[in-house]
Amino acid sequence: MKLYGYFRSSAAYRVRIALNLKGLAPEHAFVHLRKGEQQAAAYAALNPQKFVPALETDDGALLTQSLAIVEYLDEVHPHPALLPADPADRARVRAIALAVACDIHPLNNLRVLKHLGKALGLDEEARNAWYRHWIAEGFDALEAMLANDPRTGRFCHGDQPTLADVFLVPQVSNAERFDCDLTPYPTVVRIAAAARALPAFADAAPERQPDAE
Repeated sequence: MKLYGYFRSSAAYRVRIALNLKGLAPEHAFVHLRKGEQQAAAYAALNPQKFVPALETDDGALLTQSLAIVEYLDEVHPHPALLPADPADRARVRAIALAVACDIHPLNNLRVLKHLGKALGLDEEARNAWYRHWIAEGFDALEAMLANDPRTGRFCHGDQPTLADVFLVPQVSNAERFDCDLTPYPTVVRIAAAARALPAFADAAPERQPDAE
């Protein structure tokens, strides 16, 4: 396998965590987002969306979108499972992951922040305020989803990491990088700390990647 990623991309971070949990060690190809390497014709031919991550499988298939990649890995390498067996529990875990992937991250990714500056003329302070607003909106919901459900354990769902934790931890990391106030979210912070204590999560952290700056 070959993973195309960028050390600070939270979507690529998710896939690194999942690969580590599955005990898989792909070849890494680094696509520098801030230098615009994702816009190059060679990469656009691989992934027309010009996003990372992209995963080239052992049989040559090219997969995109972190959620699709992580679920593929879970289906092809089912142990340890990242989704519970019960359908309702699976739906809950997916809902937590999707709250990050669909409702928080798209509003705050690099291309949006660049557009706010270049096209709309917002300065860094205004862009950071935008970022923190949407983190607060999303984390308010996540905290309620996690704190008020008895199925929450050491991790988002029970006492073993799931798809939900794979998505939660990179978003917490991003929130910390932008100096968001996380004190209103003790359950989110506790779960993230428990996950980061595991080697699979720790080794996937942005600062531990060879392309980290």
